[in-house]
Amino acid sequence: MSVDRLSLNTATTKHWTLAEAVAGCVAAGIGGIGLWRDRVAEAGLGEAARLVREAGLTVTSLCRGGFFAEPGAVRDNRRAVDEAAALGTDTLVLVCGGLPAGSRDLPAARRLVADGIAALGPYAEAKGVRLAIEPLHPMFCADRAVVSTLGQAIDLAEAAGHGTGVVVDTYHVWWDPELERQIGRAGAAGLIHAFQVCDWLLPLPADALLGRGHVGDGHIDIPRIARLVADAGYDGWTEVEIFNQEIWDTPGEQTLRTLVERHRTHLTEQAAP
Repeated sequence: MSVDRLSLNTATTKHWTLAEAVAGCVAAGIGGIGLWRDRVAEAGLGEAARLVREAGLTVTSLCRGGFFAEPGAVRDNRRAVDEAAALGTDTLVLVCGGLPAGSRDLPAARRLVADGIAALGPYAEAKGVRLAIEPLHPMFCADRAVVSTLGQAIDLAEAAGHGTGVVVDTYHVWWDPELERQIGRAGAAGLIHAFQVCDWLLPLPADALLGRGHVGDGHIDIPRIARLVADAGYDGWTEVEIFNQEIWDTPGEQTLRTLVERHRTHLTEQAAP
């Protein structure tokens, strides 16, 4: 039996090949899969598309485009759009990138991101792909994303047009005192293109990127955020994306059993009237 609207982001099962992740989803009854480009590249684009198509999985997103300050960003982002279209997903997640090397000019970095998204938008729209801007927690501002709040991401999406929207990722936005208002704002404009979940664990590890956990294991009221997103009109997939060394070292089948159990306990059942 398929688990309602649950998607595995392949970052969660880091040590699995794409073929293993696809087979795991089928065995666990998970109908969606969010793909990272490294796994697609390992399999080859044509083979990756064949694997997910023949398994009957929905590709809920492709991660990632963005990093607009990097050399070759224009070419790489167009390639990412092409890959998304070939894989049959309409959503390319953008992690916009941090400060350019050697720079402390944050306003200039944000202008660079805005210009990059605006330039990419028409190309993506022509390919049937929606750009989805993901704000990251402010602790990643220097190296990963100068877009730190959902409000910033919405502003960029509205300015860019061409079907550009946002990602709501619980790990990155849960702390924001403006979250409820901004989710409502994004929903009213039809800008929520993806919903990703994982929990915030303490103490944070030395590599803060890996401080994520299964839904219910940390400090985020994920059911509340899921209700806000649903009330804003989002009826798409819930994609579980976890960066955590202990979870990566856990057998993938066990990880997927936990994903399914937590989805039912914390999201499906709590959402029932």
